[in-house]
Amino acid sequence: MTLDSSNSVVEAGWQAVRADGRVAVELLDAAYAEPRLRQLFPWTGMGELHFSRCTERRWTWDIPYIVPGTEGTYWALGPLRSEWVGQVATVQEVIALVVDRLPPNCGAAFVGTPEELAAYEATKPDQQKDEDQAQSG
Repeated sequence: MTLDSSNSVVEAGWQAVRADGRVAVELLDAAYAEPRLRQLFPWTGMGELHFSRCTERRWTWDIPYIVPGTEGTYWALGPLRSEWVGQVATVQEVIALVVDRLPPNCGAAFVGTPEELAAYEATKPDQQKDEDQAQSG
């Protein structure tokens, strides 16, 4: 996997999410403006905006996701559906909640499945893992 191929696949994902119309443009714009989220693969479900560390389904479930609330509020949930992070009044606040809870090994999305990502990460030398974590922190 090259960074260029990851960038083009992720960018296509952002374009697809924007085109599907399930998530408010205001939320998409704010998420895309945040470099740490823009490098992740976005996907939607039931009006929710999710972020994955890989580009192919079943996607990763280790990053909180955003759900529009009532009266212009936003919920940050997850990463699992049973986990609640918080409800806030603005798009900027909900983006900050998600960014604050990114996994330590979170970088540019991996082109492939969650299983391929796990296999790739398992082969990294410990020094590379440490460097990746330091860069994402």
